[in-house]
Formats: sequence, structure tokens, C-alpha cells
Amino acid sequence: MAEEKREQHGVALDSDSDPLVSSRKRARSPEHHQSQDETISSDAQPQSELDKTIIKRCKQAKKILSHYTSGNLPLVFKLVRDVKLWEEALYLTETQNWSDDAMCQVTRVFSSQMGKLKLQIFYKNVLLPLVRGNITKNRRLNFPLDQTYWLLKESLSRPAAFSKGFLFPLCQSGTCSFDEAVIIGSIIQTVCIPPMQLSYALHSLAEMDYCSATSYFIKLLLDKSDALCRRAFDAVLMHFMSFIEKETIMPVIWHQSLLSFVQRYKNELKRKDKYNLRRLMQNQKHDLITPEIKLELKNGHDPIEWEDDAGYPRKA
Repeated sequence: MAEEKREQHGVALDSDSDPLVSSRKRARSPEHHQSQDETISSDAQPQSELDKTIIKRCKQAKKILSHYTSGNLPLVFKLVRDVKLWEEALYLTETQNWSDDAMCQVTRVFSSQMGKLKLQIFYKNVLLPLVRGNITKNRRLNFPLDQTYWLLKESLSRPAAFSKGFLFPLCQSGTCSFDEAVIIGSIIQTVCIPPMQLSYALHSLAEMDYCSATSYFIKLLLDKSDALCRRAFDAVLMHFMSFIEKETIMPVIWHQSLLSFVQRYKNELKRKDKYNLRRLMQNQKHDLITPEIKLELKNGHDPIEWEDDAGYPRKA
């Protein structure tokens, strides 16, 4: 009877012809789920292509920047700062072919207007290889005239981005020669660095794997520091104490950096710290520097109160 009623109302008995049933079957089918997943994934994926107008302007800008000497930069740089795929846009301008004046001007603009994260990426991927290449090629810097000198001066106007994007990758590369460190350090010496940023840089350098360049920068920053936060002080102290049982003969720059540390902060050292440093000097000795370190430790006073750590930058 039910079948006759369905036939009377013109409804077929085959379930495939029922739109409700067929839609449910399609929903259960793996092909349907696959097509849905593809649709969702394609909608969820961000657009990875740059705007055609930006691509066109970047390609035009590379011709200008290759022989740029002075004047206004191409307007595309105002767009590059705000574009999500700004690294790709910058790559299209062929930074390796920029003139020295163009690189200096772009660094000046980016240092004053770009966000910290983007700026440290620019320092790491563009500025650092350029500076190292120039130092390797010329073996020195002509301070009044060399564009590399002014590049570093401009980049140091943002010390936090410079540390994370230039100084730390340089030391972590493991290929920084002592000559490179001396040349770059000679420019860092001429710049005033805020105390908290200086403490953060020392803290980070002290926790890196050892190399002679790291010791040089630690000594340089210690000589520039007037006061360290406790965390930075402890990190530098532990850096030196990590060599207490090592049989490796440390280079002169390591002993010099230890001397700078003791000269600056002998009054902050506790008796236990001084005792451990004396043990360290029994294993790591230098005929001329070690007696000076011992004399400084002997002349130190009782520990004083620590400066407040408020405002200390967080570890990356």
C-alpha cells in the first residue's frame, strides 16, 4: 500500500532519485569530503603573490638603486615597509647590486621607520653579508669615507635590532674572524648604548658558544658599561667559570675580557665568587694578565646592593 501511494504521488522507489537521500550519500562519500577539504584549504591559504604593481615598481627601482648617488629613494620603499611579503619585494630590487649610497640611505630610512622585527631581519639578511663582504675585500675601513662605516653607524641607532639582527648572528656564525670583530667593534665603541640593551647584549653573548670574537665583544661591552643588571652579571660570571676545568689554553683576549670584568665589578663579587675565580686562574694563567686580576680581586671591597632589574629586555 505504501508503495502504491508513493507511485500515485509520482515518487520513484529508487532512492538514488530522491534528492534528500542522494545528497546524504554524497555527503558520506570520500570524494565529497576530499573536495570539501580542498575548498577549505584553498580558502584558508593566504595569498602568497605580491601585487603586480608592487612587482613592477620593484623591478623599476632596482635599476635606479644600482646607480643611486643622492636624492629621494623610489616611492616603492614606502610600500615595501607595509607589505606583508616585504622580504620578497625587497629581493626583487636585487640588494646585492645596490650602490653604496643607496644601501646607506635605505638603512637610514628603515632604521628610523621600520618595526623592530622587520628591521632585525633586514640587518641579518641584507646588511650583515654586505658588511662582512666589504671587510673581507678591503681588510679595513676608511672611517671618514667608507660607506660601510656609515652603514654601521646608522644601524646602531637601533641597538636592540642591531644586537639581534647583526651582532648575535655574526658571533653565532662561527666564522667571524678577530679582524672582523675589531673593525666592527671600533664602530660600536663610538656609539652610546642604553644600559639595559648593553646588559642584554652581554647576557646573550655570555651564553653563546665560545670564540675569540665573542670574547672581544664581551670585553668591549664591559668597558662601555657602568652598571649591569644582576642577570647579566651572573651570566658573564658563569661564562668565565665554565672554563674552570677545561684544559684548553685560552687566548689573550679571553684573559683581557676577564680582567675587564674584574676591574669593573670587583666590588660586586662575593667571597665565594672570588674564591672560584682564584681557582679558575690556577687552571687558566697568563704571565702578565693573571697577576693583575689577582691584584684587582685583592683590592675589592664588600659586595654592594644590586641595581633594580626593572626594564630588562626579555630573552628572545
